[in-house]
Amino acid sequence: MRITLVEDNQSLAKGITYRLEDAGHAVDTLHNGDAAQDYLKDDGADLVILDINLPGTDGLTLLAQMRKRNDARPVILLTARADTDDCVAGLDAGADDYLIKPFEMAELEARVRALLRRRAIPQQQLRAVGALHFDPVARQLFDQQTELDLPRREMSVFECLLAADGRLVSKSAVLDHVYGIGADIEETVVEVYISRLRGRLKPHGIVIQTRRGLGYQMSAKADP
Repeated sequence: MRITLVEDNQSLAKGITYRLEDAGHAVDTLHNGDAAQDYLKDDGADLVILDINLPGTDGLTLLAQMRKRNDARPVILLTARADTDDCVAGLDAGADDYLIKPFEMAELEARVRALLRRRAIPQQQLRAVGALHFDPVARQLFDQQTELDLPRREMSVFECLLAADGRLVSKSAVLDHVYGIGADIEETVVEVYISRLRGRLKPHGIVIQTRRGLGYQMSAKADP
């Protein structure tokens, strides 16, 4: 899943980002409320983590703006210990959860998992991909009753290609999905993940085509 983190404490932001990435999420990080104001309008994340006390536009204002434009994505507020009144105001304004600093990273992970489960696709329907079925909430891929054990980075690539629904996906878009926008990662790593994923999916009738200079397309083979 993709998560947007808005936190001005850069050390804390790095710690949160590394922990969530280790759990298989893509994280986009911003450190200023003014920068987040426009970014949150079309970032496409599944969940937002907002610090309340931000330089520029504060977290409660960002939250109020999200809800005003009918953005119903889950939001976790982060606050200093003295700001519990702000947390209550945030919950009243539409936040889904909050954490008081300092907090354990394991607790943040648990809150993220809980909110992403709550945001599940209606009736948690599995998505058919050729002969395979994908559970987007549990991030599990099945061939009938057998689970395909994809490494987390390859699973992120698979999710990115699946979301495109057969459309072309650029190499940079895959990289942004897996590592977050602006990550200092060479695009060549995408070629490695695509090659490995292609090999794992081919026996199940799923094809990943490379369009040189353009990107990748994933589709199911037609029955002969």
